[in-house]
Amino acid sequence: MRAEPLSFPQLDSRLHQALVILATAALAFIGLALGATLFFQLWFAGRIFPGVSVAGVPLGGLTPTAAAQRLAAEWTFPQSGRVLLQDKDKIWLFTPQELGLFLDAQASAQQAFRLGRSGPLLERLGDQIQALYSGKTLSPVLIFDQRIAQQQLLTLAKEIDRPVIEASLGLQGTEVIVRSGEIGRTLDVESSLILLTTQLQTLKDGVVPLIVRETPPLILDASAQAEVARRILSQPLTITLPEDQPDYGQVGPWVFDPPTLAGMLAIERVQDEHSATYRVTLQREALLNFLSNLAPTLAKDPQNARFIFNDDTRQLELIQHAVIGRRLNIEASLRTIQEKATQGEHTIPLVFDYNPPPVTDEATAEQLGIRELIHAETSYFYGSSRERVQNIQAAAARFHGLLVAPGEVFSMAQALGDITLDNGYAEALIIVGNQTIKGVGGGVCQVSTTLFRAAFFAGFPIVERHAHAYRVYYYEKVAGNRINPRLAGLDATVFVPLVDFKFKNDTPYWLLMETYVNPAASTLTWKFYSTSDGRRVEWDTTGPINVVDPPPPLYRENPDLATGEIKQVDWEAQGADVIVTRTVYRNGEVYLRDTFKTHYRPWQAVYEYGPGTEVPTPASEGG
Repeated sequence: MRAEPLSFPQLDSRLHQALVILATAALAFIGLALGATLFFQLWFAGRIFPGVSVAGVPLGGLTPTAAAQRLAAEWTFPQSGRVLLQDKDKIWLFTPQELGLFLDAQASAQQAFRLGRSGPLLERLGDQIQALYSGKTLSPVLIFDQRIAQQQLLTLAKEIDRPVIEASLGLQGTEVIVRSGEIGRTLDVESSLILLTTQLQTLKDGVVPLIVRETPPLILDASAQAEVARRILSQPLTITLPEDQPDYGQVGPWVFDPPTLAGMLAIERVQDEHSATYRVTLQREALLNFLSNLAPTLAKDPQNARFIFNDDTRQLELIQHAVIGRRLNIEASLRTIQEKATQGEHTIPLVFDYNPPPVTDEATAEQLGIRELIHAETSYFYGSSRERVQNIQAAAARFHGLLVAPGEVFSMAQALGDITLDNGYAEALIIVGNQTIKGVGGGVCQVSTTLFRAAFFAGFPIVERHAHAYRVYYYEKVAGNRINPRLAGLDATVFVPLVDFKFKNDTPYWLLMETYVNPAASTLTWKFYSTSDGRRVEWDTTGPINVVDPPPPLYRENPDLATGEIKQVDWEAQGADVIVTRTVYRNGEVYLRDTFKTHYRPWQAVYEYGPGTEVPTPASEGG
């Protein structure tokens, strides 16, 4: 049969029926769903929706109170977790709760309870459906009290922290005491607390490396410096002259034993911007004091070589080597001793500055302009005591072979040096104040007088000259032990260092002086060698004028003399004035004129006598 096609009215009726059925079914489903949802909401009213858990503990279907109890009972990480705090090989074990981490069970339960109950309707339903079908795990609500964690770290800091200790170096007698330094350590509480917080937030057991700040001392190890000190103290330190230096006066060496060195040892702390160290050396002040006291004894002025002039060969013959002048270089010696001592040397030479003289051993007559004898002067000392002759010889020897430079003002006192018993002089009569007494060097004025006359008659300018207080007849004697009054006023006295005799070599040539003493003939001869520049001397004298007789003799008692013993201790001399004039010609023209005025005081004879002695004239006491 062939179906008959429906007419439009029939089709519309059936479609309408179908739609009604579908709509009824949909409404029924919606109603059912709404009913089920309403039932679900009513069923879990006041309880946590199923599928919700906190920290892995299922809390679905429980009231917040019950959920808080279950969570507190089953999630025990704060009490049972393990957190290790570590510093190198040391560890400290804590529970999270001991570090300030606590579970807030009520807040965690409330958080679970609020899931699916906050936000827009669809969001709430979505959370409920997700929890129901796939589960929903929430993190627990925790309380972290950092004050507790910080306090635990501060407690650990008492074990960890160590102060910085520098190495020390010192002495106990001659023993070197050394102690190594220690690195300072400080727990960085704030930085360590950040790491600890991060670890606790993972809610897992773990290891937290503590942050410890280390501060090394500026001086950690002083063993090298201690070894320097031990080397210095290991044996005596000997200070010597340089090997090439003559030992004037037999001085040195100077030896410091270890106990003395220990007292001189200096341990100094030296620091810059970045580091520090100990420096071991010998104390500067101790060495400076030693060297400063030593320097004058080692100083030597440069001295020209000494010669005599060979009248036959007309050449110089060396009689005394030149002396190289030297001065102790205190600073250089100090540095050398300090440096070499710290290097372990125990025999250390001093350091000198050297100054060669103008004339060395190799000088020749031609180089110095010494070609001939330009003047010789002889004085006589008849009747001199043995002591006076000894002093004349000792003083004259100081000038034998001596050179005077061109243009030099020659000082006799400087060349003569100290007049002492140690320098070969004896006690003889000398003039001191208003009396003639015994003293070291009596007779030296025989030498100064002879030099004065040599310079006078050679035509050299006289720079300084002092006459004797009274006429000394030694200086007016001539050959045959006769007195020549014309020699009065041509004497010169020297009293080192107050009274001097000086003359100037005003020629372009060196002047060589030679002195010869003949005790048998009672003569002292002084020779000048140089090159003549054509000088010629004319002189005149008034001789003694304004003569004054001496006072009457003086007698005074001397308890050291015996009764009846009379001893003359001073001799009378007339007072007088003498004026000597000199004209020096050079190549026929007047070169210089000078006048020498001398005033001699009248001098009283003095006698001493023993107690009870009858004297020839009335006795006078006092001086």
